[in-house]
Amino acid sequence: MDLNLPTVILIDDEKHIRSAGSQTLELAGYQVKALDNAASALNHISDDWAGVIVTDINMPGMDGLELMARVRTIDPDLPVILITGHGDISMAVSAIRAGAYDFIEKPFPADLLADVVKRAMEKRALTIENRNLRQELQAQSAPGPRIIGKTPPVQRMRQLLAQVADTSADILLMGETGTGKDLVARFIHENSRRKDHNFVAINCGGMPENLIESELFGHEKGAFTDAKQRRIGKLEHADAGTLFLDEIESMPMSLQVRLLRVLEERSIERLGGNDVISLDLRIVAATKADLKALSQQGGFREDLYYRLNVVRVDIPSLRERSDDVPLLFQHFALIASAQFQREVPALSPARVHSLVSYAWPGNVRELRNVAERYVLLGESCTFEFDRLIPPLDQSAAGLSLPEKVERFEKMLIEEALALSGGGIKEALALLGLPRKTLYDKMRKYQLDKQDFKD
Repeated sequence: MDLNLPTVILIDDEKHIRSAGSQTLELAGYQVKALDNAASALNHISDDWAGVIVTDINMPGMDGLELMARVRTIDPDLPVILITGHGDISMAVSAIRAGAYDFIEKPFPADLLADVVKRAMEKRALTIENRNLRQELQAQSAPGPRIIGKTPPVQRMRQLLAQVADTSADILLMGETGTGKDLVARFIHENSRRKDHNFVAINCGGMPENLIESELFGHEKGAFTDAKQRRIGKLEHADAGTLFLDEIESMPMSLQVRLLRVLEERSIERLGGNDVISLDLRIVAATKADLKALSQQGGFREDLYYRLNVVRVDIPSLRERSDDVPLLFQHFALIASAQFQREVPALSPARVHSLVSYAWPGNVRELRNVAERYVLLGESCTFEFDRLIPPLDQSAAGLSLPEKVERFEKMLIEEALALSGGGIKEALALLGLPRKTLYDKMRKYQLDKQDFKD
C-alpha cells in the first residue's frame, strides 16, 4: 500500500464493520487501511498526508473523539469522519463543532459512506493544493530573481540550490552560453544569509589581463605608475557577501595561483601593500567550458578546479527543457509588454510549435530577444528559425487524436493564464470553464498560475 496516494484509514473494533466498509471504499476506488484500534492510526498520518480518517466513536482504549483531538494537533485540516451508534447523535453534533468533518449513524448504507468519503477526499486534495500554492507563492514573491520552469531538469536544479544556497560552500556553475548563470548566481546570493551584503560580479573574459589583478585585489597608492590613490578591489568589496566570477576559464594562469590562495586562506594583500586582509566571502564561479578536461590539457589549474568544485550546479540548456519554452516566452513577453507599453499578441499554435521545436543555441538569452521582438512586431514578426522547423502537422503525425487535443488544450490554457496574468477569474472567462474543471486541467498539465504573473 502506498500511503502517499489518497488513502482512507478505517478504524472500528468490530471486524464485520471493517470488512464491509473496506469493501465499499475499495469498490469506490480508494486504498483502505483497516485498523481495529485508534492509537495505531497515528503512526500513519502527517500534516501532508493525502487521506481521510473514518473512525468509530465508541472503542476500547483511545476512542474516536480522543483520536480526533490528537489528529487535530498534527493537522487541524485533516478530515475525520465519525461513525456513531444510535443515541450518540448529540455527541456527534458536538464533535462537528469541535472540528469533525461529518458523522455517519449505524447502520449506514454503503453509498452514504462512499459519498461522504468522496466529499472529504476532495476537501483534503484542495487543502493540500492550496498549501502548495501558498508555498510556491511565498517562494516566487521573495525578493530577488526567480528560476522559472516546471520540467524535471529545472526542478532538480532548484532542489539542489535550496540545499546549498544558505551555506558557506563555494559553488561552480556549469552551463552553456545564455543559460542564465548570472541569474542563478544572484538567486544563490539572494537566498542566503549574505543577501544584505554585496553581490559583486566580474567577467574574467571581458577584462584586459593587465587590469584584472588590480580589479580583483585592489592596490595601494603608488603601487604602479597610475595608482594615485588606494583602491579597494572586488574581493575586498565582496567581504561578507558573494563574489561571482563569470567565465572563470578565461582567468590568466598567473592569477589562478593567487585566487587559489584566496580560496584556501580567505585573505588577500592589495597590490603594493604588505597588510594581510581577512575576508569572509563566498565565491560562485561560472563556466561554459569543461574545466576538468581543460585542466588535463594544461589550460586551467587542476588544483583550482578541484578547489572550486565543492558544489557543482549544472544549468540545463533550453533544448533540455523544451516544455518550459512557452512559459518562459510568455514571461519575457509580459516583461517586454510593460517595458514597451505594448499588448502581448496571442501566439498561434504554429508559433508555439516553432518555439518548442527550435534547438535554441543561444538558450534563454536568445528566447528573451525573440520575445521582445515579438511584442514589438506582433504576428508579422519573422522568426529566423521558422524555416528550420517542420510544419506543425508533421510533428503531430505520430500522435493520436486525444494526444493532439491535449497538446492544443494545454496551449490554450497557458495562453489564457498568460493573458490574465495568472488571474483564475479572468482565465475562466476567457476559456468558459467551471473553476473546478480549470483547476483539474491545470493540475493535469502541471500549470501554476504563479508562473504567469508579471
